[in-house]
Parts: sequence; structure tokens; C-alpha cells
Amino acid sequence: MTYIRWSTNYWSTAALLGTMTLACCTLACEKKGTPEVKKQAFGATSEGAPVELYTLTNANGMQAGIITYGGTVVSLTAPDRTGKFADVVLGLDDVAAYQKGDAFFGALIGRYGNRIGKAQFMLDGKTYSLIPNNNGNMLHGGPQGFDKKVWTATPGTSPEGQTLALAYVSKDMEQGFPGTLTTKVVYTLTEKNELKIEYSATTDKPTVVNLTNHAYFNLAGPGEGDILGHEVMIAADRYTPVDAGLIPTGELAPVAGTPFDFTKSTAIGARIGQDDPQLKFGLGYDHNWVLNKTGADLTKAAEVHEAKTGRIMEVWTTEPGLQFYTGNFLNGSLKGKGKTYAHRGAFCMETQHYPDSPNKPAFPTTELKPGETYHSTTVYKFSAK
Repeated sequence: MTYIRWSTNYWSTAALLGTMTLACCTLACEKKGTPEVKKQAFGATSEGAPVELYTLTNANGMQAGIITYGGTVVSLTAPDRTGKFADVVLGLDDVAAYQKGDAFFGALIGRYGNRIGKAQFMLDGKTYSLIPNNNGNMLHGGPQGFDKKVWTATPGTSPEGQTLALAYVSKDMEQGFPGTLTTKVVYTLTEKNELKIEYSATTDKPTVVNLTNHAYFNLAGPGEGDILGHEVMIAADRYTPVDAGLIPTGELAPVAGTPFDFTKSTAIGARIGQDDPQLKFGLGYDHNWVLNKTGADLTKAAEVHEAKTGRIMEVWTTEPGLQFYTGNFLNGSLKGKGKTYAHRGAFCMETQHYPDSPNKPAFPTTELKPGETYHSTTVYKFSAK
């Protein structure tokens, strides 16, 4: 394995991601790659903390670009039916845009992915007040969640492929959460064209944990139109309906006969405009599906197909839930990689425990106690037909 350090700083320009995308489209698609991890500068935060970009490449020419700010996946290439690689995730052009943004593009999310109602929960008889950042609720760990932190990176290799291990220690009461949480996330780009994400965490006090990744996908390419024609299968017979604030009601409702039935592959846009109260609450799909699984084995949760390119993305996870979001709040104001991100220009598939689980005793628990280890694995697998 080869490590290369580049000294060039691409701060405040689109050159870095544009160069990466060009390289992926013109080189990786024409010849096999050399498995490696490359490191280069990606600017600095407003506080002066340096941010690094690590690019993982497998033998097929697939690449994953990850920055230490937020553990963010800034680029990810996948082959089309002709073998041509192209970037399939939305991203921004510099650290300043990621710091300012609230769309969570590609970021590691913690301590708690999704929403916690009224920004509070009770644990062991004590009420913990969190920092609200979403209509009085907490969303994705708060205004200074894991997506706003600079992680410590260690590149490496494994029998499956090139790896990048990211570490962050969240102090006791950070964003209102109890316990010092020691977190490690390992990205692996496998030789099977998979991006594997393994999360682990320990705590010194009882706390709650729900980690995920918030990549925005468009299998035709970022900025290449909306995703309404993408066909989706979700292996779930139930979902968790929400109230007007997008907090689960506690019900596990059947998807049969509703716009939420993706048990058979269906175009995202086929029913997204139906007159359904749940779709109105989310302005489209922004809900958690209850996956058809028992236990914590790695099982297939979803599959997405884009007909024009033939690209397919499978989602495999150990988690019990999948938040499917259809870019409802994208409005053309965000730009990156030389593109404008239009309404419903991407989708997210966030593997996780259910939203608001700390306030819903009937939901699978997200509690973590001292002496225990939180562990979760998700795999995004790419192919084409």
C-alpha cells in the first residue's frame, strides 16, 4: 500500500472536488486502480484546525474521498453499465461550506442520528435537556454534533480493502448528552465495490447512542436532475408514522396500501405526490422504515436502481431501521462540484435505530452503559446492469 502526502491547499475553491471527479471519470473508468490511500490538505476550519482529505482507491478503480471534518464522505465513485465510474454523492467545495451548512452532506452523525422529541429524554430517572436545533427538537446530535468535529484519522489496510479509521472523544454533557463517549468509525473500500462503515463506541456513564452516515446519493451523478425516477426497494413491512414535527407517534404502521410500500421496487416519484398526511408532514419521504429482521446480523435493507446509467446500490446493515429521505429541503440554494442541487436532487438512506427511541420505551433501546460496546455495521454496495 502506498501513502502519498500532497501539500497543495485547495481551500475555498472547487478545484479539489472537480479534479477528483474528472480523474474518476476519465482515468478510473479506463484502467484498473492501485489499491491505496492518498492524503492531502483540504483547508482548515474557521478556528484554524487543519482538515485532511483521504482518498481510498480499490483495484477496480473505485474511489471514496473522506475528510476529517465531520468524517464526511465528499466523493464516492461507482461504475455504470459500461464500466465508467462517476461520482454519486453530493458534496460541498470547502470546509467553510461544510461548517456553515446544515444539510449534513455525507457526514458522520452523532451522538444521536435523527430526532429526539422536545430535545430531552429521561435515563435512569434523570431528565437530560439537549440543545434544540429543529423546531424545538434535537436533530442529528444538535447544532455542534459529530458532523461539526474534526476527527483523528488513521489510514490502513485490511483483508477486505483499504481503510480509514476515524476517532473522536465526546466529552461528558457535550450537547447535553451524559458520559464521555469514545467513538471509532472505520471506513473500508472493499474489492467488491463496497463502502463499508463500522461504528463502535464506549462510555463511562449511561448514555444513548445512535450513529449513522448522512450521504446524499444520486446514482446519475450529483446535480444530474432529480431522483424521482430512481427505483427503490426497502425490505420493510412497517414504518414509524410521525407527527407534524416529524417525531414518531410510537406506532409501527403497516406499509401495505400506502405510499410507503416499497416492498417491491418502485420509482421514488410514483406516489410521492399523493394526498397523504404523512407525506405532507415530511414534504415527501422523511421517515423511518422498520426493517424485516430480527437480531443484529448484517442483512439487506434496501436496493436502488437508476435506469439511465444502470447503477445499482444495495444497502446492508445490522441496524433495525432505515431513514429514507428524498431531499425535500433541497431548494437550489446549495451548490458544489460545479453543480446546483435542486429540489429532490438526491436521496438518503440512513441506517439507524428509530428516531426518538429514548422517549419511546417500546422501540429498540439506544442505551449504552459502561462496560458495554456499541457496534454497528453498514455496507453500501455498488454494481450495474
